[in-house]
Parts: sequence; C-alpha cells; structure tokens
Amino acid sequence: MGPRAALLLLSLACSCSAQKVKVRAEVTGYVGQDVTLPCTYSPDNSDIKITQVTWMKETGGKKTNVAVYSPNWGKNLPNPRISFLKESLQEPTLVIKSLMMTDEGTYGCEFATYPDGNEEGTTRLILLAEPRNSAAAVPGAVGDAVGDREITVANCTSANGKPPSDITWQSVLPGNVSTRVINNTDGTITVNSQYKIFPTSEANGKTVTCIIASRTASVPQNIPVVLSIQYPPEVRISGYDDNWYINRQQAELTCTASGNPPPSKYEWKTASGQPLPNTVDVVGNLLVVKTVDNLVNTTFLCQATNSLGTSSAQLEVLVRASPNTAGAGATGGIIGGIIAAIVGIAVVATVVMIWKQQRKNQTLKDDDDLEGPPAYKPPPPSVKLQPQDMVPVHKESDSEESVPLKPIPFESLSRAEVDSEMQNMPLYQDAYGDQGLEHSEHMPSTEDDYLEQINPIYNDLSYPATDHYQDSRGFVMSKAMYV
Repeated sequence: MGPRAALLLLSLACSCSAQKVKVRAEVTGYVGQDVTLPCTYSPDNSDIKITQVTWMKETGGKKTNVAVYSPNWGKNLPNPRISFLKESLQEPTLVIKSLMMTDEGTYGCEFATYPDGNEEGTTRLILLAEPRNSAAAVPGAVGDAVGDREITVANCTSANGKPPSDITWQSVLPGNVSTRVINNTDGTITVNSQYKIFPTSEANGKTVTCIIASRTASVPQNIPVVLSIQYPPEVRISGYDDNWYINRQQAELTCTASGNPPPSKYEWKTASGQPLPNTVDVVGNLLVVKTVDNLVNTTFLCQATNSLGTSSAQLEVLVRASPNTAGAGATGGIIGGIIAAIVGIAVVATVVMIWKQQRKNQTLKDDDDLEGPPAYKPPPPSVKLQPQDMVPVHKESDSEESVPLKPIPFESLSRAEVDSEMQNMPLYQDAYGDQGLEHSEHMPSTEDDYLEQINPIYNDLSYPATDHYQDSRGFVMSKAMYV
C-alpha cells in the first residue's frame, strides 16, 4: 500500500470517528461558575460495544485523565470539582464546577470500543472572567504640579478580568490619560487608568466619567468621579451699597470664602490696624454696624483660613452726611422703565387686536355689499342743500345774485317722477351762464365728498352714465342717487 492510500484511509477513519463522537468545538465559561461539556457516541453498527469512557485534558502537549467511567470498574474522578452529568457510556457529558482560570484548555472525550478501538472528540474550553470595576478621585492640591507635569486626579480600575477591559474617559476638563495592563498569576488581567490634569480651583467639584467596556458585559459601565482639588480660601466682601450715611441703622457686610477644605475661621479687621469701632459687632463671617458714624468711615478687611493657608479681601466704606438718593432714583428709573415697557407692549397689542377686528368686520361688510345693493341709504340732497346754501349766479354786471335750490323729496318719488323732475331742474350751466361749465369743472363736488365720507363703499359702486341722466350740457349727478 502506497503513502497516498494510507493517508486516504486515515482521513476516512477520522471522518467516521468525527461522525460517531459528537462534541462542541468550543465552550465558553465564566470564572466562579459551572460549565457543561457535552459528549455523545452514536455508533453506525449495533455490534460495536463501548467498554470505557475517558475525559482527558491536554496540558503542555501531554494528556491527563480528569474523568473515567467503566461499567466494570466504576468511575474515577481525581478532581472533586469535575464529575459526569450522568453515568452513561453513550452520553458521558462532563460538568466542571466553580471554574478557575487553570481549567481553561482542550478537553478530549474518548470512547474505548470493540472491535473499532478508541474514538475521540475534542472541545476547547474558553474562560471569561468578569472584572471588578471601580473608580475614585485622587485628592490633589493647587500648586502640586511641577513645571509641565500634570497630577493624577482620578483613578479607574478593571481588575481580574479576561479578556482585558477597555477603559476610556469623558470630561469637560482638558487632561491626559495613563493606562497600565497587569497580567495576574491566575490568568486574569487587571487594567488601571489614571486621569491627569493641571490642578486649579475651578476643577474642584467637577465630574469626570470612567467608561469600562468588557466582553463579559453587554453594555459599557459608566462610573462618575467628582474631583477633589484642594486650594486656599478665595475671599470676597459683599453688602456695601454706597449709601452708608450718618445715623443709618443696621448696615451689614458679609465675608464669603470658598476653599477646599472649607474655611474654618473668619476674622474682621481694619486695614489701618485700628480696633473695630464700638458700634460694630462681628458674628462669624458677618460684620454688623448698629449705627453708622464717622468711625465707620474706614477700610474693612476680612481674613478666611483653612488648612492650606489664609487669604483676605478688603472693602473701603464711605460715610455720607445724608442719604444718597442717586441710587434710589436710578433704581426707580429702572423700575419705571420696566413698567412703561410693559404698558407700551400692552397698548401695542391692544391696538393690533382692534385693527385686526376692524379689518375683519370691514371684510365681512364688503362681502355682504357685493351680494346686493348697499344697505345704507344716504340722505337726499334736500337734507344737505338748505335754503341758506346759495349758488352765486354770474352775470355780466359786477353784482351777484343768490339763487336758492329747491329741495326735491326724491325718496318719495318713482323713477319716472325723478326723471321728470331732473329735466325741469335748472342746470348748473344755465345758472352760471356761458362760463358756468368751465367754472364748475374746477369746483369740488361737495355732495360726492359728503357721501364718500359717510360710506366709502360708494367709491366702488358706480353706475355708468347715460344720455338719459347726463346730457351734453355737463350736468353732474351724484352716484348715490341711483340706489
């Protein structure tokens, strides 16, 4: 038999074995938990007999028995954490309890059969270790940084994990990250990350977030860290309104100081070194002037102290002979301006609303007027043209004569009667003579203006002029007469 034939027979034997022994190629377990390694044997011939089942672990190229079962000789389990799920030659599934990192490796499930001999299937056991995550602030102090060297202000650790975790930081503060990976003796891995900045008082109390991503967790874990930056007190004085006058009662100054740790001591002094006036009382960080006098006309100094040092601030007080009304006037002007602005806005809003409502009403009225004749009927010319309204008649002589216009009750006449009256009515041209027509072209129509002022809709409602109502002599008739 040649080498190729021997290789072919070996491959066929392996293929048949792989089909008979069924195992999982890879099984994942977690440190501290239990894991099951399935294994079954399905012979293709009922004449095959299984005499023994053996689980072996390969370590450093050598195989070591971890579990053996024989119907004749019973079972052998050297490790108390390892056992069979059930005592069966066909299904010798293996159980490993309380997994340790040393349990990771390749396991073989081997069957001793007759007459085929030994047949085996292998499983790779991969262990994952869930890390212990933590993060904390590292106290620092302003001035700890030397030169351009930053200091660590937060520390984040993902300990004893497998595979190693990935650590990132989220922060509004500019800084750098330093990460270190440690391989533990038990096969787990610890990752440590440090967040570094130049320490300032503004960084105290700010929050940075450590983000840890690992294979054992479905989502990253976020751990917020509040920074603790120590700094000496920062002091300021408030309460002076530039209106301290003689005999003013209960004037106060407040000394406010921030610091880490918080200031534990406040002290009030005068900048000149003179004792505080008798009219002044000190209560912690509060300076109270019971009655303002000339002795208060000085510069006050407040000192605040914590474990890192003492800081101070000072304020100069000017005592006036009488109250300062300029500030009150300015305040009153500001308040008055605000009130005036509010009133002005309200007035504008009201005017806009009224204008919109009137426009809406006018639109509705125009729509109604377009459907028929105007509902409003102007008064007849007889109401306007009273007897005292005289029309001057120009004659050839220099003297003038007034001709009264006779009012005609058009509202009580029919259309035919109106036409008859119009024909009998003296024309403007007759009244003015030959120059009347030329003169009347320059005279405004008081009747039309009157009607247009009463109801502007007559500007749009007009009837075409005809020979029946306006002849060639220039007689002008008001539009409102044709209602």
